[in-house]
Amino acid sequence: MGQGAFVDLYELTMAQSYLRQGLTGEASFAYFVRAPVPHRRFLLFAGLDPLLGVLEGFGFGEDDLAYLEGLRLFDGAFLAHLERLRFTGEVRAVEEGEVVFPGEPLVVVTAPRIEAQLVETVLLNLLNYATLVATKAARIVLAAGEEAVLVDFSPRRDHGVEAALHAARASYLAGFHATSNVEAGKRYGIPVAGTMAHSYVMSFPDELRAFRAFAHDHPQPILLVDTYDPLQGTRHAVQVARELRQVGRELFGVRLDSGDLAALSREVRAILDGAGFPAVRIFVSGDLDEERIQEFRARGGVAWGYGVGTRLGVSWDLPALGGVYKLVEDDRGPRRKTSPGKVSLPGRCQVWRDGFRDVVGLIGEQGEGRPLLSVVMEGGRRVAGPPDLAQRRSVVREALFSLPPALADLSPVADPHYPVELSPRLGALTAGGR
Repeated sequence: MGQGAFVDLYELTMAQSYLRQGLTGEASFAYFVRAPVPHRRFLLFAGLDPLLGVLEGFGFGEDDLAYLEGLRLFDGAFLAHLERLRFTGEVRAVEEGEVVFPGEPLVVVTAPRIEAQLVETVLLNLLNYATLVATKAARIVLAAGEEAVLVDFSPRRDHGVEAALHAARASYLAGFHATSNVEAGKRYGIPVAGTMAHSYVMSFPDELRAFRAFAHDHPQPILLVDTYDPLQGTRHAVQVARELRQVGRELFGVRLDSGDLAALSREVRAILDGAGFPAVRIFVSGDLDEERIQEFRARGGVAWGYGVGTRLGVSWDLPALGGVYKLVEDDRGPRRKTSPGKVSLPGRCQVWRDGFRDVVGLIGEQGEGRPLLSVVMEGGRRVAGPPDLAQRRSVVREALFSLPPALADLSPVADPHYPVELSPRLGALTAGGR
C-alpha cells in the first residue's frame, strides 16, 4: 500500500469537501492530451502498466495519515475515510505503444468520486512523462532506420532516479534495443548494454594498453577511440583487433563520442575496412536525437548503432506534455469543461480507428473500425497480467515503420493536423454545451 500522499493538496481538500457534501457517488474522469502538441505529428502512448501497478497498491499509510493530521486541515472523519480508502474502480485505456493523437481520450477512470479524484496527480505524472519520452524515442527510431541499433544512455541526465527508470522502459517500448541502466534492465527485463568511458582509457599509461586490457577482460569489446585522437585511436583499435584475431577472437566495435561525427565515422570506416576489419561496428554517441541522427545520415555518416542520452530522457525539444485529467461524467450525466482553449469532451468515450481516421464517440455507440480503449482494470485489479514488453516492442516497431509518410515525417510542423473527429451523437452532445 502506498502512493496516496503523492497527491496535490487541493485534491485532498476537495475530497474532504466531497465527503462532507455527500458527493461520493461514481464519477468518470478522462485523460487526454490537449492540442496542438508542437513539432509532433503523433504521440506514442506509454506508462499504463506502471500506473495500474500503483492503482492496485493505492492507499494511505500510518505515516501519511500522521503527516496529514499535523497539517490541521483535515478532520477525524476524513482521515478515517483515507485510512480505509483503496482504489476500487474501473480503468479503460488504450494499449501501451499505440500511436495516438491529441484531443482523444486515452484513459477513462470510473470510480467513487473521491478515489477517482485522488489518483489524478500520480496518473498524470506517470502517463505524461512516459508518453513524452516514448514519443521522442519513436521519432529517434524512425530517424535511425530499421537496421540501426539504439541504446538508451540517458540516466545520468534524467530528472531523477525514477525518471531514468521510466525513460528506459518507455524508450524500449518505442523500439530501442537496450539501455545502459542496469536497474531498469533488472526491473523490466530490458537488455542492457555499454561500452567504456574516457576515464578508463586515461587510467592506463597509454591508449593502446587500455584497449588491450579492456579487450582481454570483456567478451565483446567496443573501444572508445576519441579520448585523444580519434583516428590514431582507431589505428590502436586495429592493432588490438589483429591481436585478438590471432587468438581466435574478434573486436566487436569502436565508439565515437565527439567531434564531427559524420566525417570521423567515414574516416574510421575507411581505416577499419582498409585493415581488413569490415565487420567491426561503429557505434556513435554524443548529444544525439532524431534531428542530429538525420543530419548525420544525410552527411554520409556511417554507424551500426547510436547511444542516445540527454536529448531523449529530457525530451529536449518538447520538455513537457500537456496531458490533463478531467471530469466527464457523474450521477448527473455527462459533464464538460468549456473554458476558452481548455474545453473537454463530455461523457465516457471510445475511440474507433478506421485506417488513420480516428472517431471519438460515446461508449455504447456503434463505431466503425478498431476500438482503441478496452477495460484493463475492474474492481481495482488488473484484468490481465503485465504485458510482455519485448513482444509489445516488436509490434510497436513494425507499426512505426508502417506509418503513412505524412505521420512519419519528422520535420517541424507549424499547424499539425490530427485526424480526430467526433461521432454525430458526441458532436451533438458537445454542441449542447453540457
